[in-house]
Amino acid sequence: MSDVFLALQQACTALGTRLFTITTHDLPQALFRRAHSSHPVEYPTHGTKPLLRDAWYDLCILQARPFIANTPQAFATVFFDHALITSMGLGSAANLPVVAAGGTVPGTVNLLAEAQHFTPARLAAYTTLVERHRPALLSDPSFILA
Repeated sequence: MSDVFLALQQACTALGTRLFTITTHDLPQALFRRAHSSHPVEYPTHGTKPLLRDAWYDLCILQARPFIANTPQAFATVFFDHALITSMGLGSAANLPVVAAGGTVPGTVNLLAEAQHFTPARLAAYTTLVERHRPALLSDPSFILA
């Protein structure tokens, strides 16, 4: 387990995150990989899945903007696993792009909590945390999808 991943997870948990993952993206191969998970049983870190070029992709990867959904209805249209998420008592999600040189997005920090958790103030705090950890994330070998 990467020290930087764990440090960022702990900082986000202190702000109220209940499920924390880091996903890396291999754009040329069109793959996602979960590089870190606070809940490895429900969200394991092995294997890859196809990267879909949908509204989420356009927002988070192409535009490097966060995806924020403060209700299950708001994330159900883009998260195939929305039933699992809600069964865990989670009702809001934030996917924060990790932006590399040139504006590319090799990965996202994914946060889930109770409904309505991601207020503007909390989002600012989470964004600051991700930005503070960005250099370490981008230099961590576990963040690179090979």
